[in-house]
Amino acid sequence: MLTRRELSKLFLALGTALFGSESIWAAGKPPDPGQHTLPGLEQGANHKCDLLIKGGTVIDPARRLHALLDVAVKDGKILDVSRDFPESQARMVISAKNNIVTSGLIDCHVHCFDRVGLSGMNADHYCLGRGVTTVVDAGSTGFTFIDGLRKYVINGSNTRIYALVDVGALGLIVGLKDSLQNLEWVNPQSAAHAAEENKPAVVGIKVRLSEDATGSKDLECLKRALEAAEACHLPLMVHINSPYSPLPDILKMLRKGDVFTHFLNGNRHGVLDASGKILPEVWEARQRGIIFDPAQGLVHFSFAVAEKCLEQGFLPDTISTDLSRWVVNGPVFDLPTMLSKFLALGMDIDKAIELTTINPARIFNYGTELGTLRPGTAADIAVFELREGMYEFFDSNGEKRVGRQKLVNRAAVCRGELFVNET
Repeated sequence: MLTRRELSKLFLALGTALFGSESIWAAGKPPDPGQHTLPGLEQGANHKCDLLIKGGTVIDPARRLHALLDVAVKDGKILDVSRDFPESQARMVISAKNNIVTSGLIDCHVHCFDRVGLSGMNADHYCLGRGVTTVVDAGSTGFTFIDGLRKYVINGSNTRIYALVDVGALGLIVGLKDSLQNLEWVNPQSAAHAAEENKPAVVGIKVRLSEDATGSKDLECLKRALEAAEACHLPLMVHINSPYSPLPDILKMLRKGDVFTHFLNGNRHGVLDASGKILPEVWEARQRGIIFDPAQGLVHFSFAVAEKCLEQGFLPDTISTDLSRWVVNGPVFDLPTMLSKFLALGMDIDKAIELTTINPARIFNYGTELGTLRPGTAADIAVFELREGMYEFFDSNGEKRVGRQKLVNRAAVCRGELFVNET
């Protein structure tokens, strides 16, 4: 029986679009010296670097780069980002001509407890296979199963996976409805202890404030989640969508660095007032350092709300997906598609990449520097085609917007290993 890692390598086979070959090369296993080299891959005799990504448009908002450059990788780290790096000094060369090269995208809200619970998808297929090298599982489980998520998913995946511990014992294992109604299962001490025991894989705490989960007890659940976050010295991500309590009452409890996820939903107690203006408490929360993240998922994203926020100059701090098994076939699909939705709303490509690289890299402590192609950092890289055409995108209400650009992944490098997308 194939392992999770072997299965994901089958999904990440060498595609024809980037290298012009119909051969299949198992992702992460370059040819041994002396073996036949696939078309589009060249081996040099004097190996100053292991991999050279040649001639792409490098966009690295962390370094304010947007230029035709080469990216060289050595020993799992970025060696150099420069013009005209000698191909003869690279063990392997791939062409990124007419493509965009970025640091690996970071999705700070997914659900990837694959085959456990109701929502988990396979991160290697739906994330790394789409140019997303780092993801954060946003509370798929509480203290009861977090060590299992770490042992069987985080440690067994090619994708860099981190996790938030749900303050509710079960998280999404048995679904959302009424999951926080019984406060005996909302135990801040147990959540904090589980977070401490599973660091560095655990990078935060999660709580869901929606009336179907908490009933009228949302502020008490938030209080307990904050207590857990304080105890383990980690940020808190707060799911806020149709809460029982008014949004201002919730926002005033959040701390600098905490994350308001699903903020572009069109449901009650949202960020807009009756006239479509952003609530003053929302502006004040941003000034205090609260992070605003869209995370579409099944029911959390409205184009109409997003357009009103963008018109008023209130952009997301990050772009994430809330990716789960329920939305991988639409309307979310993956993070590049979510990014493309914001391109359709008028955001420029450099800003969109900033919100999916360096910005999410700053929210949590991943134990290594991510979100940039700075030499010396981890070699997490994504190669994208920015396709031109007419593309339909949908929000969580079935509303449609048409965009003229769509970002499609061609290849990714994670921890220095090359993975090539066949789609």
